[in-house]
Amino acid sequence: MKFRSLIESSVVSLLAVASVSAQSAPARAPAPKAGAIPRAADGHPDLSGIWSNATRTPFERPAVFAGKATISDDEARKWEAREKERWEEGSTTDGGRPVSIQGGAYNVLFYDNGSELARIGGQKRTSMVVDPPDGHVPPLAPGARDRARRRSNIPGDYKSLSNDTRCLVGNTPSVPLVPALYNNNLEIVQSRDSILIEVEMVHDARIVHINAKHQPPTVLQWFGDSIGHWEGDTLVVETTNFNDQTHYRGSSMNLKVNERFTRVSDKTIEYRATMEDPSTWTKPWSIELAFSSVPGPLYEYACHEGNYAMEDILGGASKQDRGTTGR
Repeated sequence: MKFRSLIESSVVSLLAVASVSAQSAPARAPAPKAGAIPRAADGHPDLSGIWSNATRTPFERPAVFAGKATISDDEARKWEAREKERWEEGSTTDGGRPVSIQGGAYNVLFYDNGSELARIGGQKRTSMVVDPPDGHVPPLAPGARDRARRRSNIPGDYKSLSNDTRCLVGNTPSVPLVPALYNNNLEIVQSRDSILIEVEMVHDARIVHINAKHQPPTVLQWFGDSIGHWEGDTLVVETTNFNDQTHYRGSSMNLKVNERFTRVSDKTIEYRATMEDPSTWTKPWSIELAFSSVPGPLYEYACHEGNYAMEDILGGASKQDRGTTGR
């Protein structure tokens, strides 16, 4: 299990929270009635809180649901029960891994994928991908295949270790906000001018600037540059200016992500993200998820603590460079 250094991740979190706090967050409106949409003093929906996007909904639509974007509650309960049974069987028959992830490094103890299919617009969804309508990510463009081929040809030494192995970013991105293997919680801190979104996995944080302009195209960032505005009760966020170190599903620096956050009740935010990158996919595509309110708190994920594999890899490489690999 990899853990991130307490000091490094705490500094990132404190700087992000300080930046949001500096915007002089308005006083909160009176507590709403149960089920009502909480609102900030400026009248916009209050997205603040701790949320989970854990779900049993597959990322792409499985063959069993071909042609069915939604299913009835009865169908959902039967499928969820079978999935629960499959995972419980996996915990004894295959080391707790009903599916092969990360070379078999994790068992069911670590997974955090909820117990139900996501409910959006009152209906149970069969895939996170909702556009294209078949529930599948569009094919890669030729250029994306070439990029992937070049990346796969990088020499397999310590210099080519992945970002998540190096604890730089999580194994799932902060943009879009898709579930990870575990630690599927996030915290939103909202002010009038800025919104902080911190995900639990690897303690990643980004700030959405409201009604601002994007940085110049030469300013590139790990999580891109997020600019938001309100359309009625929906927060719309456009993120561009990604650096060349992150490659969501093979994306390039041309990736643009449009997110929509709609708080539909005191317990739920409906989330939609559209990915557009002509140099990676043949057409734009979208996912939808539901964020559920959870009590929290959001615990620090200290990725580097106990990351002995990383220490051993770097130590071995250092000895190899010095020519001291012998006994």
